[in-house]
Amino acid sequence: MAIDVKELMAKVGRIRILTNRLIDDQLAGDYHSTFKGQGVEFDEVRPYEVGDDVRSIDWNVTARTGVPYIKRYSEERELTILFLVDVSGSQSYGSRGRTKSELAAEVTALLALTAIRNQDKVGLVLFSDRIVKYIPPRKGRDSVMRLAREVLAASEDAEGGTDIALALKFLNGVQKRRAVVFLVSDFLEPSENFAKLLEATAHHHDVICMSVTDPAESELPDAGLVELEDPETGELVLVDTSSAEVRRAFAEKAASDGEARKRFFVRSRIESLELATDRPYIDEVRALFRRRARKR
Repeated sequence: MAIDVKELMAKVGRIRILTNRLIDDQLAGDYHSTFKGQGVEFDEVRPYEVGDDVRSIDWNVTARTGVPYIKRYSEERELTILFLVDVSGSQSYGSRGRTKSELAAEVTALLALTAIRNQDKVGLVLFSDRIVKYIPPRKGRDSVMRLAREVLAASEDAEGGTDIALALKFLNGVQKRRAVVFLVSDFLEPSENFAKLLEATAHHHDVICMSVTDPAESELPDAGLVELEDPETGELVLVDTSSAEVRRAFAEKAASDGEARKRFFVRSRIESLELATDRPYIDEVRALFRRRARKR
């Protein structure tokens, strides 16, 4: 399907306005306290004071001046933030005014803009059952809107299934230094396909999984006979939605899959966040930041 460039840029413009409104000093402050740098770096020397740790004495400066000096260190602030965003066929679905891919683009832009304000670098990996695009981490506000544009553009031509393991392998191949990784997907793929690799990746990187969902994926309307298409496989199924039993079974299966996904994240000790196309996400993002800050 050909991409409507005018409509695409209009969507990017709306995301820019929305995310700029959502980012305030409080959110930026929560981000700063939540995501720490990779270590410490030398800052300066100052005269020794009673009570200072003698192990911090700079003996070269002390010998040169004849007065004891100690080394001061500051946190190494710069972080690398990478977004692994699912752009498979199922991401183009939406029943509440925006698609899952549009929600993913908004959240990516919000977090990326917040990171840029803190002088961090942001990069992007788009994937389906293949690696669609890789944008290496860099600084600058222009790069943020490019990330949102690429997520939306890829989703316009979204097709195929989801291979989270492939995305994780690619990430580990290109990003050797520790990074904060936001994995944005609907996680419709069975967790056993990627569980071990995700857990291994979380030992090296700071991984946060963000599930994007749509209400219609967990409830069927009473609309009689409906032909449903799997957006990732193209398989067509005729469903009698007028049957209360069918609607109940559909809802129970969706709820069971959602609970299994949450249990997997908890068991693996991987931070996760549930986002939906029919509700605001800023409160969930803030809650995530504050929850992580408290743990620290």
